[in-house]
Amino acid sequence: MFGPFRITSSLSGGLLWKIPWRLSPTQKARQRKRLRAVDQVIETVTNALAKKGETLKSLDRWKAEMPTEAEMLPRDKYTMFDRKAKRYRKGIHKLPKWTRVSQRINPPGF
Repeated sequence: MFGPFRITSSLSGGLLWKIPWRLSPTQKARQRKRLRAVDQVIETVTNALAKKGETLKSLDRWKAEMPTEAEMLPRDKYTMFDRKAKRYRKGIHKLPKWTRVSQRINPPGF
């Protein structure tokens, strides 16, 4: 079709918003930085409460169950469990609002 309303190659094929299938090195670095920031907040709050001689059950549970950034496997840092995916994993950047959600625990074996 000719004229002002002809279709262009970029409009005729594929998704409008393309998400790469893997994280860039910059995205990975920022993800590690976010995980370390959460670990630092947990440590700061725990130390402040310890100075007062108090504890919080939720903080104790977090420290017992959640691994720190250094303890996490790269697979768990950058991917998440998805039962619909081919190998039960997909990139964490495919999760909506992945920069705000803590994805530290995945089912064992996946």
